[in-house]
Amino acid sequence: MNAVIGLEDGTILHGTGFGSECEVSGELVFTTQFTGYEEALTDPSYKGQILMFAYPLIGNYGVAPDAFQSSGMQAEGLVVREACDHPSHHQHKESIHEFLEREGKPGIAGIDTRRLTIKTREHGTLRAALIVDGSGGIDRGYAVELAREQPGISEIDLISQVTCKRPYHIEGSGKKVALIDLGIKQNILRSLDRRNLDISVFPATTTVTEVMSTGPDILFLSNGPGDPKQAKSAIRVVSELAGTLPVAGICLGHQVIALALGCETYKLKFGHRGANQPVKDMQSGKVYISSQNHGFAVDKDSIEGTGIKITQINTNDGTIEGFEHPDLDVLSVQYHPEAHPGPRDTERWFFDRVARKGGG
Repeated sequence: MNAVIGLEDGTILHGTGFGSECEVSGELVFTTQFTGYEEALTDPSYKGQILMFAYPLIGNYGVAPDAFQSSGMQAEGLVVREACDHPSHHQHKESIHEFLEREGKPGIAGIDTRRLTIKTREHGTLRAALIVDGSGGIDRGYAVELAREQPGISEIDLISQVTCKRPYHIEGSGKKVALIDLGIKQNILRSLDRRNLDISVFPATTTVTEVMSTGPDILFLSNGPGDPKQAKSAIRVVSELAGTLPVAGICLGHQVIALALGCETYKLKFGHRGANQPVKDMQSGKVYISSQNHGFAVDKDSIEGTGIKITQINTNDGTIEGFEHPDLDVLSVQYHPEAHPGPRDTERWFFDRVARKGGG
């Protein structure tokens, strides 16, 4: 199948299509991870984005549902240098081609992903359109036009597209966690469940009254897609309950907590996406290798006067990777400790501390 990707700056690249014959638009972002494409493609944080892998070969170990972070593919489309159509792994159930076709999502291979990654790093994240057409009749200009018509990521409420539709409960014998689902990864739920916490999951639009009806010991905010300022209900809940309940958050949840406590957030030039982001702990001096997927960050200059203490930073660009508010019992990280791309150091310290919070 023929395929083309067009960018808002007029760039057009042709390649070989796979997956579903269709057209999609979104923000083109790159990730540097070598493995974990199943987890990345099903991560709700990639909603509204066309995902490009900097690593040249994707699909070599196939696709297995056990690795999924949600019910299906969340990224709008996939861009790779080479897509393997003959995977080799004893647990795989389908190829990357079959997975995208079943999910109704398009993919493009044979693309100079190095060129596009360098362009993104130099010029910032760009809006894009990806078209796969078996007939070969693709209008080059239409791809660019479609990319330019795509709203900016801050103009779209992506959280409402990935949050749960109604509350649900995961029973445990430990402390009670009220979790606001902004687009949660399944590994976060598994990490909490392994610590035997009693988890009540609420949609992103939940209220303080609904949260408190379960008698929680801890308020937890998940990851998710898009601009944190779109999470208006969650910001309101945190601002009202911080100081009444211990609060913890990951990724988008980290940014929402910061907004609720009076900080500002901003859009990064091209974001942090990959499994090799270095995070330095300010107290111990230890550097963790972390998994990340975010396009926004907490503004350092807005911290003063909020009572927040920065605990961890990204050693590449100095952005905030973790903070605490000792007086309000708040703990928050920008990266994904549940993903542990290697040693499980961050998974253990973060979720163990969450489990120790609250009463009981």
